[in-house]
Amino acid sequence: MSSQYFRFLSHNAEPLRSAFLEQLLARADAGRLVSDWRADAFRVIAPQAPWPGVAPAALCADRAAIDATAVEAAAVDAAPVDAAWVCLATPVHYVADMNSVRLPQGGILSMGPAHAAKLALDFNRVWNGSGIRLAAGASARLYGIFDQALNVMTRDPEDVLERHIEEYLPAGADAPRLRQLMSEIEMWLFEHEVNSTRAHDGVARVNGLWLWGGGAPLASLPRVQGWAAGDDVFFSAFKGEESDSGVIVASQAPGEGGWHDIESRWLKPAVAQLRAGRLSRLDMSAGGRCVTLSPRAVRRFWRRRKPWWEFFA
Repeated sequence: MSSQYFRFLSHNAEPLRSAFLEQLLARADAGRLVSDWRADAFRVIAPQAPWPGVAPAALCADRAAIDATAVEAAAVDAAPVDAAWVCLATPVHYVADMNSVRLPQGGILSMGPAHAAKLALDFNRVWNGSGIRLAAGASARLYGIFDQALNVMTRDPEDVLERHIEEYLPAGADAPRLRQLMSEIEMWLFEHEVNSTRAHDGVARVNGLWLWGGGAPLASLPRVQGWAAGDDVFFSAFKGEESDSGVIVASQAPGEGGWHDIESRWLKPAVAQLRAGRLSRLDMSAGGRCVTLSPRAVRRFWRRRKPWWEFFA
């Protein structure tokens, strides 16, 4: 029997209540900790496949969708599949406090294909011969390409929002190399032409690239037995027809604009399928926790609601 995994944002500084979501959470089983929600959700649509890594899957999908008119070929060609390690290089805008640096709300930035390609080309000129390259995909995402595999643990920049970055920087045997590169990139970006243009356009300057989600490049995406919906750098690579098991990634937090439509489109149909016996479970995930609702649990009507964020504390 199929199942669904529903992921939503939880880092709103002033969270809003959501009666329907709180009703479901009140009836669900006790939550569990998850160290990597994407790996946890991937098992729903690919129970037998090895974890491919965030950046390798995103780059593999990006290369399949390359549009030479949108991204300069020189930037794309900097990312051969025989490279040893690839990571995402997400543009960010840090804010310096008195004694630390943090990533504020809105600090994860986007940029158009032209600016992404320009950064990639200039990076490859400056770091020529270093064993590190930057590639811009058709999506305008940036990827760090390394000729040696790295033993390092990294964090999703979403986890760092409104937090001091120090404790979220790369860790592991090869972390010093990645940390040094991130520091050098900050200096390189300080007076970069792309930032001059962004300042003129009234948008935040890119003062860092957050390197994360690394792994060995893929020749092709692993086969999955389900579908994915929503906007996520990893699961966007696995879009498909809605059948069997699926993963939904909501880009809003409960109560925000568009949340009612998300409930109507995804949560309410999933509950109907649970009641009809067509769905074996609905996992609801936020932050570092996951709560499971089963067909039996959905009938626990006597349980009292509480603010949804208390289930994920």
